Amino acid sequence: MSASRISAADIPSATASEEALAGCRILRLPKIEDARGNLSFIEGAHHIPFAIRRVYWVYDVPGGAPRDGHAYRTLQEFIVAASGSFDVAIDDGRHEQVVQLNRSYVGIYIPPGVWRTLENFSSNSVALILASQTYSEGDYVRDYLEFVRNRKGQ
Repeated sequence: MSASRISAADIPSATASEEALAGCRILRLPKIEDARGNLSFIEGAHHIPFAIRRVYWVYDVPGGAPRDGHAYRTLQEFIVAASGSFDVAIDDGRHEQVVQLNRSYVGIYIPPGVWRTLENFSSNSVALILASQTYSEGDYVRDYLEFVRNRKGQ
């Protein structure tokens, strides 16, 4: 299966979003520009479509290495490159799309039932992930074949 590629930084306006595969959306966050440095922020249930219940980040990933191939049964997440760049491969069991995140004011919303893999990390990159639920191992689907079987059964 060949994946289509999009760059999340290509969204034109501060309030824009671009529909991606399987209900995923690329969202541009507010960006306050200042000569002293820029500032962006995220408000749950305002800039992203859920209240934030957990925040975690992935860092010190060896350059180019993949990470985190799984789906969630009910959890929603929003992923942003807080530093550096990486790709988010999203997969609905039939099609795959790769979204490059490389701006700290642009991220991707991923609803439940989408397989996602973080890959192609640049040096010193940080993936910031906001989640709609607290951690629950039972919500993870870690086996890709199980994921595809579940998707076909829907």
